[in-house]
Amino acid sequence: MSNYDIQVKVSTQYIEAESNAEANRFIFAYTITIENKGEVAAKLLSRHWVITDADNRVQEVKGKGVIGEQPYLRPGQSFQYTSGTMIETPVGSMQGTFQMIADDDHHFDAVIEPFSLALPRMLN
Repeated sequence: MSNYDIQVKVSTQYIEAESNAEANRFIFAYTITIENKGEVAAKLLSRHWVITDADNRVQEVKGKGVIGEQPYLRPGQSFQYTSGTMIETPVGSMQGTFQMIADDDHHFDAVIEPFSLALPRMLN
């Protein structure tokens, strides 16, 4: 086990009621679960997202915390939140990092592996 091990799990949902395909407006919600699997407590300072649609248009989102919070996670604790994004194609992807600081002042990134944004039944 590493001193610094923040694991990130993601689930996504297409929000049809807020989307408008004719206007190339596809809205997705994503639920993020952040779990401290390491040995040292850590605080989430900021986020950096890279959102790419099927036409390779890239949006970068950087900001302090998540949903207005900077969760502090002791070993074994987790934090979950839901947010959303809009892309101009029915399929896209997101990936990124959470910038963390551990109780011992060690700064590190928690990696968010690429995940798909897709209308239901668009991907096999």
